[in-house]
Amino acid sequence: MMMGFLRPAIELMILLPGILLANLPMQGYLRMSPAKLAAVTASLVLFLCCAGSAVSCLFHVETFWLLFPAAAVMGIFYVHMLKITLWKSVSVFLAICGVFSCLGNIAMAVNIILSPADPTPPLSLWGALCWFAMCCLSVPAVWHPATHAARRLLEDESFARTWYVFWILPILFIGLNLSLILQKPDILEQRQLRQLYLLLSLAFLFLLLLFYVLFYLMASSLNRNDRLRQENQFLSMQQARYDSLRAAIEQTRQARHDMRHHFHLMQGFAAQENWADLTAYLDEVQGSIPEGDLGLCENTAVDSVAGYFAIRYREQGIPVTFSLDLPPHLPVPESELCSVLSNLLENAMEASLRTAPERRQTKVQARLHSGHMVLLSAENAYDGKIREKDGVFLSAKRPREGIGLQAVRHIAEKNGGYVRFHYQDGVFTVNVILRRGM
Repeated sequence: MMMGFLRPAIELMILLPGILLANLPMQGYLRMSPAKLAAVTASLVLFLCCAGSAVSCLFHVETFWLLFPAAAVMGIFYVHMLKITLWKSVSVFLAICGVFSCLGNIAMAVNIILSPADPTPPLSLWGALCWFAMCCLSVPAVWHPATHAARRLLEDESFARTWYVFWILPILFIGLNLSLILQKPDILEQRQLRQLYLLLSLAFLFLLLLFYVLFYLMASSLNRNDRLRQENQFLSMQQARYDSLRAAIEQTRQARHDMRHHFHLMQGFAAQENWADLTAYLDEVQGSIPEGDLGLCENTAVDSVAGYFAIRYREQGIPVTFSLDLPPHLPVPESELCSVLSNLLENAMEASLRTAPERRQTKVQARLHSGHMVLLSAENAYDGKIREKDGVFLSAKRPREGIGLQAVRHIAEKNGGYVRFHYQDGVFTVNVILRRGM
């Protein structure tokens, strides 16, 4: 009876190194302190092990079938304990499940080789201990890549499309490993077949790890290309802003040069009391005054982005008002602030283009607060229907959350910031708080 209770408990105990491994790259995304998280996780795993063992003993249910609901409970707990996108958290958890399923098959192969006469399916007590030991050893084995390479990939602001399909890979290998589980171990009576089974299990683990490495290289390359694209976009914005400023300065210099001539002519009209010609001339002179401000913000990077979009808004005939009270040096990374500002202005412009011309209006405000936070708000009119599902705003171009709003949400919440979307009476408002990284 004791052995019947102990073996399922050991098999279910693999949830503990699994959740530890899944949390290694998540530093900075935890919703509670590590000590409290460890206590809650250990208690939950202990409860699942005891409950699973009791069910297995009382109802003669194989532990293999109990691992699925237990892993689902741990997965839900894991996802809700993180402040990160659902795609990434689920992908990391499934990646661990895929590796542990391969280790489980290896443990079964070793179990069959060492104890070919043991009728316990699919693992004996020693086989369960072997599986648990391999899962525990995997934690120090991948500690460095999990806390460095994987963490860098998760922290990357770019959203590689590979995250949306990565989950297929571990699920595929979990299915392959399930197909290898022997319902009748006696078919491996020959030693060569037992060794072949072990080699096949090892090959699955090797292939899965190889695919993980390829995914990392692919995602890193895509993210790097996306960063380069954003940098090129910001450089283009700076160049456009520079050209705009140079043109405005040149117009201002020309206007100052012609000022004396203008005053001389206006004095002549006034002396002759020719008010009609004076009024017409004033209208003509007023039309030659350069439009726009020479500087929208003291911060050069933000001014470049705002100036670039000011030109685009003017070309589209969309009124836009900027109130950007930001110093030259900011407590948050300029790249993050510019990315948020660009996405908000891009979304506002797209919404304005679908709005009646007489209602088009966009307002953008930004200021420093408490020396370590940047408050940013964008407001624009809109016509039509806002597509929202479970608090997530869907893109007007594709049947999922808009990439721009997703990037804004991720950047804002990364360091404990805040983002709020509100729409009412044809006005869409976004309030963002960016905090300095800890």
